[in-house]
Amino acid sequence: MRRTDLVACLGMAALLAGCQPTMETQVGTDTADGPRVVAASDIEAGRYVVLVGGCNDCHTPQYAMTGGARPPESEWLKGSTEGHTGPWETSYGKNLRLTVAGHSEDEWVQLLSTGASLPPMPWPSVRAMSEPDKRAVYRYIKSLPGDPGQPAPPPLPPGATPPAPAV
Repeated sequence: MRRTDLVACLGMAALLAGCQPTMETQVGTDTADGPRVVAASDIEAGRYVVLVGGCNDCHTPQYAMTGGARPPESEWLKGSTEGHTGPWETSYGKNLRLTVAGHSEDEWVQLLSTGASLPPMPWPSVRAMSEPDKRAVYRYIKSLPGDPGQPAPPPLPPGATPPAPAV
């Protein structure tokens, strides 16, 4: 190997070694409450959790059934009339804007920490979220603009035919 190639390889190795995560870069995600999202603000952290958690899939009208078209953020989390049918019955994604409006932040955290309802709500994952992330989601939902919408339909018993499309 030529000397210039060796120097270039050593320089690249040093550069890559400098890019490796260090304990200092990981401190922001490890807190006394466990891992949490670190963002420019609580609202941005809450938006991120809502997006990667798939909350819109069930809690935003027409989000999952539009084949890629997404409603504007001003319509997010208003509940859905698209039912989720399984052996449990047909359930509907609740209007989270109305849920948040009816709870204090501490009540919201308690609800997400102890909640249980019909599938497909992923309660084990929600209960496992850190308290800072639960608070960030609350603050994000409170920040959403526009009309909060109407309540989602109540669940239907097993065997009942949903009046609207069901997944």
